[in-house]
Amino acid sequence: MEIHRLIDRIKEHPDYHKVGMILCHNGVVRGTSRDGRKVTGLKVVVDHEKLAHVIETYKNRAGIIEILVEIAENKVLNIGDDVMVLAVAGDVRDNVISTLHDTLNEIKTTVTEKEEFFA
Repeated sequence: MEIHRLIDRIKEHPDYHKVGMILCHNGVVRGTSRDGRKVTGLKVVVDHEKLAHVIETYKNRAGIIEILVEIAENKVLNIGDDVMVLAVAGDVRDNVISTLHDTLNEIKTTVTEKEEFFA
């Protein structure tokens, strides 16, 4: 799972000439949970039907050319491991930033379920 591979795929898109910005997110396993407890690992489950729907929905926004995502799923991840990489390509900053923000939040709230392991 590497962001540069997603970027390379975007650069091969037939409408790449319309792209003015590629914005990426690289989520990693933190050493503490949101409530401050020490985390030793994490496991993520993905609903692929919902993921496809989310990506298609946000790709239809004005100015968005491509959205690519990879999620490390169904395995125990350790502190510092990559959990998800997400890349959004589009015409202008306003369209791309808001779409990355909204896509990421939608994936985290409706597509994935995580199980944290505590010390």
